[in-house]
Amino acid sequence: MIFLIIIVVVIFWAIGIYNRLVNERNRVRNAFAQIDVQLTRRYDLIPNLVEAVKGYIKHERETLEAVIKARNSAVSSLDAAKADPANAAAMKKLGASEGALGSALGRLFALSEAYPDLKANQNMMQLQEELASTENKVAFARQAFNDAVLGYNNSAENFPNNFIASTFRFDLASFLEIDAEEKREAPAVSFS
Repeated sequence: MIFLIIIVVVIFWAIGIYNRLVNERNRVRNAFAQIDVQLTRRYDLIPNLVEAVKGYIKHERETLEAVIKARNSAVSSLDAAKADPANAAAMKKLGASEGALGSALGRLFALSEAYPDLKANQNMMQLQEELASTENKVAFARQAFNDAVLGYNNSAENFPNNFIASTFRFDLASFLEIDAEEKREAPAVSFS
């Protein structure tokens, strides 16, 4: 009788761990879905931005093409990451393509500073404001995703959960880190 009670307790304990791992994995997927929403919004704004800029910057075709190419690469990477948010290679590729897109957009905005008519264009200002707002939302969504990944990975790696996780193939998830194409250094300050 005692042996039967011990077996029942162990079974319920294992079921509890399994269900917690499923819940944590679903939180990771949900958090990535929030990133997906914000990145898709960002990608949808970029063609409008390029169209607004196109008439003003006719001589800077390679910059516009770089933005379009980086956007398309990021869309492709997002689609691959959506298929499996726990896939480390897909997350790394998404982070790299997002970094490249951010860099290309930075060059476009820097270039637009040289065109006073473009800077004063109401449509351009509105698009820049929407992109900036979306960038902030992406950052918050990415932080929430990385927090969910941390919680899931901790649950999957902690003893004795790791036995259930490895038995039922709860693979660890990867953080989403946006690669910056260019490393930013702190400015040197001198008081002499």
